[in-house]
Amino acid sequence: MAAVVIAVRVKPGASRARVGGRYEGPHGPALVVAVTAPAVDGRATEAARLAVADALGVRRAAVTLRTGAASRDKLFTVAVPDSGAALDRFAVLRDTGT
Repeated sequence: MAAVVIAVRVKPGASRARVGGRYEGPHGPALVVAVTAPAVDGRATEAARLAVADALGVRRAAVTLRTGAASRDKLFTVAVPDSGAALDRFAVLRDTGT
């Protein structure tokens, strides 16, 4: 297992949950994660963490918040298998939005 840090831009209160797209944020190119949860009491952050795990195909416990608890721009640490499939999926989601 390897640990990687990924940048995420969270859009709370969206009409539907969606993972995909690129945002040029303060931490570099970020994956856009729209969640239906409101930005209250960390609910949007938790929803984004779970959405990232599901989208990358890793266990939910493998994704932890590194920084940005009160910001739309977040860094998550992801424990990924050595196969690299999760990182490939991340690149596709971020760069093509599909």
